[in-house]
Amino acid sequence: MATGPRGAQAKILQYEAFISDVLQQDLRQVLTQRDVVYGQLTAYLQLKNVLERIQDSGDQRLCTQVDLGCNFYVNAEVPDPSRIFVGLSHGFFLELTLMEALRFVDRKSHLLTLLSDSLTRDSVRIKAHIQLVLEGLRELQGLQELPDHQDHPDHPDHPGH
Repeated sequence: MATGPRGAQAKILQYEAFISDVLQQDLRQVLTQRDVVYGQLTAYLQLKNVLERIQDSGDQRLCTQVDLGCNFYVNAEVPDPSRIFVGLSHGFFLELTLMEALRFVDRKSHLLTLLSDSLTRDSVRIKAHIQLVLEGLRELQGLQELPDHQDHPDHPDHPGH
């Protein structure tokens, strides 16, 4: 183990590199993954609202607009909206009844919520590791926490007053 000022400085640099190269990068990745999951969850909740409106309307025909890409919309008419195609993932679609689609959306939303909760816990854990390493850096550098206001001699609640 390295001792002395040079050894301490080397350890400080290692810890700082670990924070920036590993922990902060991991945190960015977890938060990016969570944002993707939130986007998917939002899309499924919007689909659920549309499905419920279609189901409640009871119309035999559905008029809508479809985005062909780059915000280029065309009018579309669905003669029988009792069955729809739902995107599962990776370009696979499944034809479902409205009730089946609602059950699928509920299950998928539940799974995405669990995944986002797990990613949130992971981000909290990484943030705690960052704080722990920062505390170790403070000790290595000989820095101390700022004193609590009540511990300050000029504070009215200080025992010396």
